[in-house]
Amino acid sequence: MALSKTIQTALNDQIGREFYSAYLYLSMSAYCASRNLPGFAHWMMLQAKEEAGHAMKLYGFIEDRSGRVVLQAVDKPPSDFKSPLELVTKVREHEEMVTGEINNLYALAASEHDYATQIFLEWFLTEQVEEEKNSTLLVERLRMAGENQSALLLIDREIGSRTAAS
Repeated sequence: MALSKTIQTALNDQIGREFYSAYLYLSMSAYCASRNLPGFAHWMMLQAKEEAGHAMKLYGFIEDRSGRVVLQAVDKPPSDFKSPLELVTKVREHEEMVTGEINNLYALAASEHDYATQIFLEWFLTEQVEEEKNSTLLVERLRMAGENQSALLLIDREIGSRTAAS
């Protein structure tokens, strides 16, 4: 069964949001690199790659369901932040917004009795639990560190050891 036009449009919109997420994390990576925080820059770069992968997963699903991918313009992300804490707080807020959008997509698929899309979106729902957990952990660690530069550098070193998700 082919995708409905409503589902196809909503999935295309999500592709745009996922590419924006990739662009946002790429901008955050550049900011962190400019602040001599290579661990944070590395973590954000991996996030950018992961988000681009999410967009491509949606792209492939639309094609698999005989739909048409229609790419949209990607907005310019912010490039300056007051502090690493502000940056990771924005990461958490962004991930919470993405979770809401995935939930909306799932509800739309349910309302249209599009079971294949519901099953496909379950992967994204699970992924968002991990994304929110990881971003919340970073926010809380930076809050605990406060203005302690040594603690910031320890956190930077720790998250710099992150490897790409499979």
